[in-house]
Amino acid sequence: MKTITCFILLFSCVLFSTAQVTFIIDSLPDYTPPEDIIYIAGDFQGWNPGDPEFALQKNVEDKWFIELEAMPEGSTIEFKFTRGDWGKVEKGEFGEEIPNRQFTFGNGETVSIIIYNWADGGGGNSTAAENVYIVDEEFYMPQLDRYRRIWIYLPPDYDETQDHFPAIYMHDGQNLFDAYTSFAGEWEVDETLNDLYDQSFQVPIVVGIDNGGVERVNEYTPWPNPTYGGGQGDLYINFIIETLKPFIDENYRTLPGRESTAIWGSSLGGLISHYGALKHQDIFSKAGIYSPSYWFSDSVWTFTHETGHQFDMKLYQMTGSLEGGSMVPDTWAMHDTLTLLGFDDTQLSTTINIGEHNEQLWREDFETAYLWLFHSFAIGMDEHHKVFPLILSPNPVSDRITLQGHINGEIKQLTIYGLSGIKVYHSDISVATIDVSAFAPGTYILEITTGSSIYRGKFTKIK
Repeated sequence: MKTITCFILLFSCVLFSTAQVTFIIDSLPDYTPPEDIIYIAGDFQGWNPGDPEFALQKNVEDKWFIELEAMPEGSTIEFKFTRGDWGKVEKGEFGEEIPNRQFTFGNGETVSIIIYNWADGGGGNSTAAENVYIVDEEFYMPQLDRYRRIWIYLPPDYDETQDHFPAIYMHDGQNLFDAYTSFAGEWEVDETLNDLYDQSFQVPIVVGIDNGGVERVNEYTPWPNPTYGGGQGDLYINFIIETLKPFIDENYRTLPGRESTAIWGSSLGGLISHYGALKHQDIFSKAGIYSPSYWFSDSVWTFTHETGHQFDMKLYQMTGSLEGGSMVPDTWAMHDTLTLLGFDDTQLSTTINIGEHNEQLWREDFETAYLWLFHSFAIGMDEHHKVFPLILSPNPVSDRITLQGHINGEIKQLTIYGLSGIKVYHSDISVATIDVSAFAPGTYILEITTGSSIYRGKFTKIK
């Protein structure tokens, strides 16, 4: 019996063996302030850039080090080093953004680290476009008694016209426009919208709100998590609605109505965008919800059911297929939940793109999401036209498609778009049959504009 017991204990030790790791920083940039403390931030502690429990210490050789608690062998973590906030995160040799560091427990007990640059100096130049501005370096947030940098992107023709524009309110402002201020890569919102403008699309005003570093989890979560805390999301959303939006509407030529106002973010920023848009459907009619952290609290499901579908809205969900955990299943579960609440495929788009949980994934999808959310505005369509359904036959179609039913008024435009919003066909001639034989297989939107109405139908092209 003793032999069997020892064998079981030995087998258990093999199955559940753990390993430790010590990270030692061998080299720092020369300009690193000697009084600053260095921290490690990663997925094992909620990506808090200034958590005192994960501050590094000096060893006898005057080098910074930290020993992490043991984890099961084979466990992999992602992390970066900071000097207390994401504005002071490490950068690459030439000031460029670097991927998250990774370590798998069991691959050695000591790891040497070289930090080449910090985000706040000596490592790069601004990449923000000329039509990106800082509204205020310290904009007061009375609901939270904090201050925050606010960015604004203005359309290239803003100073040349007296037009008014929709407004998108976006989180993690450090990462939207400028690689130099980003802590995890740049979305390139400004470059993307400027490119669309050059293609004759209309583009909006974008307001970027810096995250609060150590307060990011608090501000982007409406409910607390037993491990990561949080729960100040209501106050943060109230800041946008009660303080920031009125200021922007007063000082810039926005279209202030709900039909022209969107909220957008990723990860916890996706969670707070979902929450803000649904709770305040009288303020927001559109939301970009990237890689939403629905895992943070089960309260998101109760909240979504209880809030329901009150106004006409457009919600765009996107998650990366390689994000891991429950991200993809949660996104589809929320899609099903919203569908049951009455959101149809004209109001809800859910996409799983190939990619990991990072700015590259969100950057590459931004154009598609914008053109879907702001389709009518982007192509210059009058939002106040009355929209009628259009019957197309045959559907699916392989060669030629025919318009069915009566259309009031003279046809002024006949346009076909892909689901991404890209125009693939346009005619100012009144035609009843369209040759689509050269179209790639897929789903398309066909729109006819008359003097006062829009007729819209969807068709599928097959081989």
